[in-house]
Parts: sequence; C-alpha cells; structure tokens
Amino acid sequence: MFKRIDHVAIHVSDLNRSVAFYEKHFGFKKYFQHAATGGLQIAYLKLGDTVLELTHKSDGAVAGFHFCLETDNFAETVEDLQKQGVRLVRPPHDTAAREPRETGWRRVVFGGPDGEQIELRG
Repeated sequence: MFKRIDHVAIHVSDLNRSVAFYEKHFGFKKYFQHAATGGLQIAYLKLGDTVLELTHKSDGAVAGFHFCLETDNFAETVEDLQKQGVRLVRPPHDTAAREPRETGWRRVVFGGPDGEQIELRG
C-alpha cells in the first residue's frame, strides 16, 4: 500500500527567487531541475528526507496552501527568520500535542514569496 508522501509541490511565479528563498531561509538544497512537457520548469529541493517541488507558473501559487517543518530549536529558528526579514503571518503560539513527544511544542507561520505559508512546529 502507501508508504509516505513523496513530495509537496508549490506553484511559484519566479523559480530562481523561490529556490534561493528556500535555500537561504530554510536550509533546502536544490538537487534536480528539468523542463517538463510544454517547457514548464520544475526544481526539486531536499531537506533531509523531505522533498519540495517548485513549479514555475506565471500566475503564482495556489491560495491557502501551507506545509509544516519541524524544528529542534523553535525559539532560535523563529528569531533567525525574523532577523532575516521573512514575513510573519501568525506569531508563535502554543499548539496541541498530537502525540506525547509534542508536549510543550509551539507553532508559528511565515509567508513565502508567492503567498504560500510555511508552518514551523517544535
């Protein structure tokens, strides 16, 4: 049957800008890029076992989309992103533990270049 989500895709208006954003602010690394049928440019970025697919779409991203990254140092990560000028969408706040290891975790939401939301938990 199914094993895991292979990747998450985001439509972006400027592929190079978005690759640079995710590499600079979130530690992703581009490992593959190609042109799909019709010339659509697609870049794949990795963060550990997480794969983020960025697809160039001239009219931008899908509204209301978000993905979540887990961080091992929540307060430091939030502070660093704010110092770097990454747009804060929702300030840090407590969040419910879905499993025991998440007890005491907090949550925050930042904005990406095309309006996508990047949630952090930890």
